[in-house]
Order: sequence, then C-alpha cells, then structure tokens
Amino acid sequence: MKKIILFICLVFSFNLWSQNLCRTQILEQEELFQKNELNKYSKYDFSKLWTQTDNTLIYGIIGDNYQRILIKLISVKRNPSKNNEYLVSGKSMVKSNICDFSGKITITKVQEIKKLRFGVDDEYKTAGIKNQGLLAASYEFVENKQQKSSGKFLGTIQTLWYLNKNDLMNYNDIESYSDKYFNNAFIGIWKSNNSAKEKICNWADYRVPNVNCDFDLGAGELSVSDKYQKNGWWIKPKSKWWL
Repeated sequence: MKKIILFICLVFSFNLWSQNLCRTQILEQEELFQKNELNKYSKYDFSKLWTQTDNTLIYGIIGDNYQRILIKLISVKRNPSKNNEYLVSGKSMVKSNICDFSGKITITKVQEIKKLRFGVDDEYKTAGIKNQGLLAASYEFVENKQQKSSGKFLGTIQTLWYLNKNDLMNYNDIESYSDKYFNNAFIGIWKSNNSAKEKICNWADYRVPNVNCDFDLGAGELSVSDKYQKNGWWIKPKSKWWL
C-alpha cells in the first residue's frame, strides 16, 4: 500500500509540474501548524465526516476525458481495534454501470489550523469551537469482482474538521459559502480488476479536486465547461441511485 501511495504522489507531482491544475489543496500549508497531531486526535471518531454531505453535491471524474463518476459512501465505521482505521462500504456509478465496493480509510496525519475561522460576521465565534484543522488519509476501496467493469480506488484524502464544545468531531462547512470552498477531497486512481488498467479518479464535496483549470468555470458553484459536458455531465442522476 505504501508503494502505491508513493507512486500516486509522484504522478500527481509530475501532473502539477506539467499541467495547470486547480483545487489541489483545501488549505495552504502556511495556514496550518506542521506538527502531526495524529496521536492527540486518535481518540476522536471522524467517521461521520465522510457521510455528511448530500450526494447531489459530491462531484467526481474518472479518466483523462473527465467522465463523470458518482460515489456514495453508505457506511463508514471506525475499526474497534485500530483507532485511525475506518471500514467503508458504498457504491459507484459510471454512466449506467453500478458497482458495490468495500474497503478502508486510514488516517495518517492530523494538523491544527493556526487561526480559527468563524464564518460570515463571526457567526460561529460563540459556538464554543475548540479547534479546527485538516486531516490526511489514504484509502483503498475494492469493487465487487463479480460485477461488470469493476476495479479498485486508491489514493489520498484531505478533510476539514472542527472540534465542538462537547468534544465531538464535526465536518467543517463553516466556510461553505466561499467560492473556493471544497471538502473531502479524494485524489487518486481507479484500477481495473480485469486488465489492471489505471485511470485518474478524483471526487470531493462541492467541487472536483486536482483537475485541469478549464474543467470548472463556475464562480459560486460547480459549472462544467462545454468541453467536458458530453462526458456524463448534462445528465441528472436518478435520486438515490445507490438504493
């Protein structure tokens, strides 16, 4: 798994050098303390952070032509024997092909933010927020090999969080009003179970991360350019397609 993640990081580093990619980082590193506080936060349950957002606001691409992919994490539960590992099940859909998948998310880094943010007009300033930050994790989700066009998803995640006055971990959407806001950025590859062919595959809440800057032309929300519309973006997915 470590070799796979290293390979993915090298590929992304090359892409960042060779292309003009947008939304590569949720927060800039200078906004964060550099110390990894993984041990400090291992007692907290982060599971609900990845199932918080309405699925109509989760956008993803697969392949160089940015074909639309829909991802639904149906269940995320912390592994009772490994605090930083989360067991996941869900479904994916490309065009009309739906696959079940299962796998895990492993938190590798937790950083605290230097300056707390409280939203428009400091709306959350008196809400008792203890801390805010960014977590990094790796993921591996394997689709059912008995299903058509199945494979596995591999990569890394960035997620914004905050700790509330009740000492509970929360999904940080305090600045979701901002044009540049996105969260739960899954950046990686999909690898076919049959041919071992690999495709880029990225998805996130509100925007698609790590894509060419000519893909999303929207200011306040996602607006896919005409260049990519034919690749599944003009079709409105069926409500609760994963059921």
